Amino acid sequence: MRRWWADAVFYQVYPRSFRDSNGDGVGDLDGVSAGLDYLAALGVDALWLNPVMVSPMADHGYDVADPRDVDPLFGGIEALDQLLDAAHARGIRVTMDLVPNHTSSAHPWFVEALADPRRRDRYIFRDGRGPHGDRPPNNWVSVFGGPAWTRITEPDGRPGQWYLHLFDPAQPDLNWNHPEVFEDLERTLRFWLDRGVDGFRIDVAHGMAKPAELPDMAVTDTALLRNSDDDPRFDNDSVHDIHRFIRTVFDDYPDAVAVGEVWVHGNERFAKYLRPDELHLGFNFRLVQADFDAGDVHDAIDNAMAAADLAGATPTWTLSNHDVEREVTRYGGGSRGLARARAMALVMLALPGAVFVYNGAELGLPNVELPDDVLQDPVWKRSGHTERGRDGCRVPMPWSGDAPPFGFSSSAETWLPMPAEWAPLTVQRQLGDQASTLEFYRQAIQLRSSRTEFAGSIELATSGDLLTLRRDGGLVCVLNTGTEPVPLPPGEVLLSSAAFGAGLLPPDAAAWVV
Repeated sequence: MRRWWADAVFYQVYPRSFRDSNGDGVGDLDGVSAGLDYLAALGVDALWLNPVMVSPMADHGYDVADPRDVDPLFGGIEALDQLLDAAHARGIRVTMDLVPNHTSSAHPWFVEALADPRRRDRYIFRDGRGPHGDRPPNNWVSVFGGPAWTRITEPDGRPGQWYLHLFDPAQPDLNWNHPEVFEDLERTLRFWLDRGVDGFRIDVAHGMAKPAELPDMAVTDTALLRNSDDDPRFDNDSVHDIHRFIRTVFDDYPDAVAVGEVWVHGNERFAKYLRPDELHLGFNFRLVQADFDAGDVHDAIDNAMAAADLAGATPTWTLSNHDVEREVTRYGGGSRGLARARAMALVMLALPGAVFVYNGAELGLPNVELPDDVLQDPVWKRSGHTERGRDGCRVPMPWSGDAPPFGFSSSAETWLPMPAEWAPLTVQRQLGDQASTLEFYRQAIQLRSSRTEFAGSIELATSGDLLTLRRDGGLVCVLNTGTEPVPLPPGEVLLSSAAFGAGLLPPDAAAWVV
């Protein structure tokens, strides 16, 4: 039986930035509900909500203090229930973010651990090195910059133990050798699945498990780590035991999907997470990492397909998310970056498997260069103000009007400022304009879901700057990454990312031909 998510278009909603219903400048769940008709018209099959659980918001919700409730900032749990009902009434599924690697430092467990040394075993506390324990237990670095350890003050006022946080100090890592951690996660999963949630995107799915001896890292330079196969912080073998446990819960909810955020090197390592008793889907970031180059895109698709095939799993595709630079900017910015982003959207939507579209990609939004004084991402602070972080891709959506806040909020003071130059990019301005990126996305998603040509396996061929992708069902997708027009293949052009004439596809463009 083919599962609903096997060819689904997921729309990633960053709730803080989608739509604000109550005028506090921060998007919320009632704002998502208000946008459901827009999303239904876009043609998406499912939503992925970034974290809305109770949180002090040190990392904008990825520091969870209560995993079984919705933060008042987003409208509370009643707002989620209303969103679930309204989305399901429109045939749209709703998946949520799950954060099992760590909790908030405000979580009752961690508050208890600080107060009572006997209750620290649900986290990773260690004595420090050196004669006075004043050096961290090992040399691990935080993903956000700086050391991955913070020393606490004991209840009697003495300098005390250190605790591990692979991200911010407000996000202490859980000890996944403790049975209560498993039990609590099961309660969380069942709580939301019983409420009607259709699945989860699992944050840092390659994390959680830590080697017992906590060995030093051979490489601690952040830039070098991106290409390192030897990182003891992640992808330890026992993480698969955790995913098998999670899958036993999901098996009681056969229509729910588990999607893992999996950043690992090598197709074999990636495929392990997609074995039949682990995740249903694993985020593959090959297209995000590929340059706008026919050969590079070809290799990215080949690798992603091979990784999924190793496990007999469904491939996934995305061009952007809340953690990476938006594709318009990544491909060069301006009109050229937009042209390339539209071309790559056609390539992505031509592929078999599940597709994830980040809110605002359908409007052609670029990254925003924000002033230093408004940056909120913990990466900015933890890096000593050397890494600007991810705020530039999280600026709120422009809906209507000619000036900020563009209908996103009734308040001009939005949580991140919106640039005045977005006036031509609002939903209102693009709706009905057949040349707009929004209408382009709507057409592409509608064709993908309704045409029989989008079926079967794929065959890829690259000739110079031209990539040709053929589906068994009869679709041909061509991508021109060069500087000169190239001939289109014979047939009817279903959709192109740019205007064309005389049977020639211009540079920085793609087309679907049947």
